[in-house]
Amino acid sequence: MELIVVTGMSGAGKSKALNALEDLGYYAMDNLPPALLPKFIEIASATEGFKKVAVVIDVRSGKFFDDFSSSLDSLKKMDINYKILFLDADEDIIINRYKEKRRPHPLNDSIVKGYKMEEKLLKDIKKSVDILINTSNCSEKELKKKIREFLEVEEKNALTVSINSFGFKNGILLDADNIFDVRFLPNPYYIKELKHLDGTNKETKDYVMNWDVTKEFINKSVEMLNFLIPNYLKEGKSILVVGFGCTGGFHRSVVMADEVGRRLKELGHNITINHRDKDMYG
Repeated sequence: MELIVVTGMSGAGKSKALNALEDLGYYAMDNLPPALLPKFIEIASATEGFKKVAVVIDVRSGKFFDDFSSSLDSLKKMDINYKILFLDADEDIIINRYKEKRRPHPLNDSIVKGYKMEEKLLKDIKKSVDILINTSNCSEKELKKKIREFLEVEEKNALTVSINSFGFKNGILLDADNIFDVRFLPNPYYIKELKHLDGTNKETKDYVMNWDVTKEFINKSVEMLNFLIPNYLKEGKSILVVGFGCTGGFHRSVVMADEVGRRLKELGHNITINHRDKDMYG
């Protein structure tokens, strides 16, 4: 199991860091009392699908925060490899962030006193972390980039591209960032032998792929998406939703989503493929 323990100063951006880790495929847990960490990891280790876990542990735990060091010692005895990500920020920055949000500091009604108290509590922990990120002049996009660099995540794998087929007559794909209308392609619906065979079927796929216009469209779509993906990533986007729509979402859009998704995977991108309406007419 890969475990990232996120801690640091209140107001330094731990929640944003946890969101970034969740976008990278980590199971995310916020404000976990330190004493519960070993038991939580024990359960997660025995549960399928929990290969990457990120937890935030900080002074919101109150008295329970005193167990932080002993909990880490327990993880070592369990042979759990973990890394500590510490978020920090300058005092004036944190004070301004709390004033903007009009929220109290977890340790004291005075933000200044709370900051001083927390700084003292975290002094020893801060010395032994794996990475310290000061977010004073760090945008959310830059924070995500620093976390990716820390985890040595390749840029292509830092953004998930969700390729979806759908049918316009069932409603547009509401969460799509880019939509390709493929109703201009020859329609297998009008071929008696193919009418009831969806786009995952070889005969249907061969029919759709046989046309020059289909081949040219796929080449241009892959070329454009391959250009767009790294540029979306630069803007801090973690998931890109692409839709291919035909009339019913049964034939042409399914073939296009599968083929474009396959080619983007070959180019090294992190791709998921979904067919929203394919099974509605099976």
